Amino acid sequence: MSPLVDYHVHLDLYKDHERVAQRCAAQNIEVFAVTTTPVAWQRNCDVVKGCSGIRIGLGIHPQLAAEREADIELFEKLVDHTHFIGEVGLDAGPRHFRTLEAQKRVFQRVLKAAARSGPKVVSLHSVRTSRQILDTIEQYYSHADLRFVMHWFSGSKAEAERAVKAGCYFSVNSSMLDSPNGARLAAGLPTDRILTETDGPFTQGMDGKPTEPGDVQPALRSLARLRTVPENTLRIQIAENLFRLEDGLI
Repeated sequence: MSPLVDYHVHLDLYKDHERVAQRCAAQNIEVFAVTTTPVAWQRNCDVVKGCSGIRIGLGIHPQLAAEREADIELFEKLVDHTHFIGEVGLDAGPRHFRTLEAQKRVFQRVLKAAARSGPKVVSLHSVRTSRQILDTIEQYYSHADLRFVMHWFSGSKAEAERAVKAGCYFSVNSSMLDSPNGARLAAGLPTDRILTETDGPFTQGMDGKPTEPGDVQPALRSLARLRTVPENTLRIQIAENLFRLEDGLI
C-alpha cells in the first residue's frame, strides 16, 4: 500500500518525540519534520537516526525571525548539508506584522543560501503574505532548483493559481479543510500538486489531543470526499506527488 504523507509536522515539539518518530516508521508514513530554528536541526537529525521516511527541514520560523535574526549565519553554514528547508517564510498576522521587515531580511537570505546550494524542497509559511512571497519567487527564483510547498495556504484563489503557475505544491491539513475558504482552495488545486500534512502538535484531532503524523488520515479522507475521488486513489496520487517533488533528492 502507498504510504501516508505528513509533509509538515514539528516532531521536536512533542514531549515524546522519539516515540513519535518511531511510530512514523512503523506506520509507513513519509514525513517532512520542520524546525523553527537552525539550532534545532542537528538535534532533530540525531533523534530520527534509524527511522526511515523522515526528512528534517532546516528552518527559521518567521514568527521567531526578529528575535533570532542572528541565527541566519548558522543557517547559511548548515544549508549545504540538507535538501530540505522549512519552516521558513513570512507572517503578517496581527501578532507578527510589526516584525515583517526583519522577517523579510531573514527570508531573503534563506532563499539566497538555498538557491546557491540547491536543489531543495522549501516548506513555506505565508500568513497574509502570499502575494509578497509569490512576487519574490517569480522575480528572483523562477530558475533556481527550489521546489516550493505552500504549507496551510490561506491566500486567495488568484494567488493559488499564481502559485500553481510558479510550480508550487500545497500541503493541506484538516484545519485548513474545516474553513470555507480553505476547502474551496483545496477543491480547486491540481491533483498532481497536493500533499497532506498535520502541522502537529499545533492542530488537534477529534479527541482534542495534539495531532501526530498518524492522524493525517482524516485530512486525506476529507480531501477525497471534497474532490469526489476514492480515498485510496487519492492516497496513491499523493504518494506519487511526493516522489515526483523529491525526484533526485533521496
